[in-house]
Amino acid sequence: MKEILYDCSRKMSELLTEEPGLIRILQRAGIPLGIGDGSIGQVCRKHGVNPDFFMLLCNIYTHENYAPTLSRVLETPMAQLVPYLKASHDYYVSKRLPHIEQHLHHIARQLPAKAADVFMRFFESYKREVTDHFAHEEQLVFPHVEALQRGEADTNYSIATFIDSHGNLEDKLNDLVQIIFKYLPGAVTSEDSVDVVYDILQVSSDLNKHSLIEEKVLVPYVKHLEEVVSR
Repeated sequence: MKEILYDCSRKMSELLTEEPGLIRILQRAGIPLGIGDGSIGQVCRKHGVNPDFFMLLCNIYTHENYAPTLSRVLETPMAQLVPYLKASHDYYVSKRLPHIEQHLHHIARQLPAKAADVFMRFFESYKREVTDHFAHEEQLVFPHVEALQRGEADTNYSIATFIDSHGNLEDKLNDLVQIIFKYLPGAVTSEDSVDVVYDILQVSSDLNKHSLIEEKVLVPYVKHLEEVVSR
């Protein structure tokens, strides 16, 4: 697969029309809609986003098998990496998970008390897992990255610890979808069940992309910084 999948001279509007999921990248990078006819490079620079960084994320987000080389990662400015990942966390915790929870509460009101309790307990367990995972990253991983970016040695943490603990956040969401597919009583309206399944599948897919960005960009980048600073 070609390493350069998008050209900075291409119109941003054309890119987003072809790959609507990249609107999430735009949002988390701090680029608002209302992009006019500007090219990818023009729109990125207008809003203070490095075009190479933006396209690296787009490549990973769009093509699951795309794996940038270490040299590609290292030649890409990474000042916006941590802010981007923090914005992703905020999106999941503040917007998407509460939206799914609202759907599930609506479904739960149509279920017998015992079945409703099972659904909601399962989701609450998942939500705790996600928030704990994000808290680990924001309290330990991101400060470690920022210290290394300043050229400071940080022996309190290692990216190897992150690799060991980096679980698959979308697995439990997929389990919830399977429960809905197999065991949701027929009394629940079809529209409610389809809406919540659709939302869960969207979030699950997006979380998978988030994990790929961490594995393919964050991990090799921080490994390199740790080696440089320790010399």
